[in-house]
Amino acid sequence: MSRNTGRTKATSPAPAQAVKPAATQSVGLSYVTPTEFVELPSRGQFYSTDHPLHNQETIELRYMTAKDEDILTSQALLKNGLAIDRLISNLIVDKNVNPDDLLIGDKNALLVAARVSGYGADYTVQVSCPACSTSQAHTFDLTAFENSEGIKPDENSNSGVAVTDNGTFTAVLPRTGYTAEFRLYTAQDEKNNIQSSAKKIKHNLAESVSTDLLKVIVVSVNGIADRAEINNFIENMPAQDARHIRACVQVVTPNVDMKQSCECSSCGVTSDIEVPFTSEFFWPKQ
Repeated sequence: MSRNTGRTKATSPAPAQAVKPAATQSVGLSYVTPTEFVELPSRGQFYSTDHPLHNQETIELRYMTAKDEDILTSQALLKNGLAIDRLISNLIVDKNVNPDDLLIGDKNALLVAARVSGYGADYTVQVSCPACSTSQAHTFDLTAFENSEGIKPDENSNSGVAVTDNGTFTAVLPRTGYTAEFRLYTAQDEKNNIQSSAKKIKHNLAESVSTDLLKVIVVSVNGIADRAEINNFIENMPAQDARHIRACVQVVTPNVDMKQSCECSSCGVTSDIEVPFTSEFFWPKQ
């Protein structure tokens, strides 16, 4: 995940607002599952006007249940890489929200909140020291993350990136001088790129992760929106221009900064380590 400017401290559970009052008292063996309002890093500012999350700063999320754990252990869903998406779909209260349409940072916020509600804030996992490569167990506090809001539509920025009226962004490329218009990365984009990469590996084809990403998010170049022309330009554009677009995307993307400080037990160096999404994230050891 990227680290951006405009950070705000995430509320607990990470990054969630106050828990919605719900019936937690048992009547016989009946039980009403609580919900909470999770703060969206995007604050709903980069969704289209007809999207249910347009200008919505939070989204209501149901707590995980034993039934939801069945999703995480479904071999069919795991094999097809659909378990996490199905879980998020089940937990979102507003069924008008399609998880595939979520901005990637907002999806990450929901993943963290779902994990905290299901298994608590402590996440112990093996991490590697960047200085000496020693592997050690480290416990992350999942409620201590910060939201990175990126560039707000009503803000001027010194980043060289401008926000358009329809929620896309523009940046002037340093080598060609062309103006590239791009949008934010969504959960569906991430899924498509993972599937595309897996197919290329299966057929022993060269991976093209960077250019595939740019082909997805670049909307136009110098006002030209023809996909064939854009894709041809992306494949042949100067490397400096490609790097500039990726850097701009990092600056503007609202996300959850999932790095925390970790002191190495071997060399004593303290480093910022990003939380690894292993199988134990949603299936912690007892």
